[in-house]
Amino acid sequence: MGQGVMSTGEGARIFPDVEACIDCGGCVVACKRTWDVPHDEQRISISTMLEGQPADPMEFNGNSPGALGQANASPGETSIPMQCYHCENAPCVSVCPVDSLVKKENGFVEVRDDLCVGCQYCLSACPFGAPQFPAEDEGAASLFGTGGTMDKCTMCEERQDVGKGPACAEECATDALLVGDATEIADELDKRGTDPFFNDRAMEIVFGDDAGEFER
Repeated sequence: MGQGVMSTGEGARIFPDVEACIDCGGCVVACKRTWDVPHDEQRISISTMLEGQPADPMEFNGNSPGALGQANASPGETSIPMQCYHCENAPCVSVCPVDSLVKKENGFVEVRDDLCVGCQYCLSACPFGAPQFPAEDEGAASLFGTGGTMDKCTMCEERQDVGKGPACAEECATDALLVGDATEIADELDKRGTDPFFNDRAMEIVFGDDAGEFER
């Protein structure tokens, strides 16, 4: 297993080191190949933003082409692998009106396909954009809940059951996806000299009481 995969199975979490991500797309390809995800769908995506002053629309984040076109300007980038982090305090689970989403005893957040009614409440609740509705009926979905069955990252639970890491993390060239318990992930980020990208509220959603492991 890669350096980013420290432990698997019950209690394991997945979390990004954004300073290590180079937006190569290897995680996206690994996921699609492993789970036969159609080319126009994805369970993991990479959000990349230019660094700068987002409050001013004339600054880098508001004018990306202008920033890149300036002589000697190097605004820098932050790339964030976005997927289901199988949050300890998963808001998608708490808002699902039909109990289609459950937080299992082993820590994984699972979708029960036979119960999902496509209401998309989970999509509104998730701060990380994890829920996907590949069969949504474009405009009608937001009005009538005809989004079809929700799909998302499973964290390759089946692979972890046999001691393998999630495909995205195993094939990440820079070990930007960390897999392990909260202490292992916090220790690895500390060893790398990297702070978590998300704010305190997001860290509480992802790790619950274990978010304190990252306050060092």
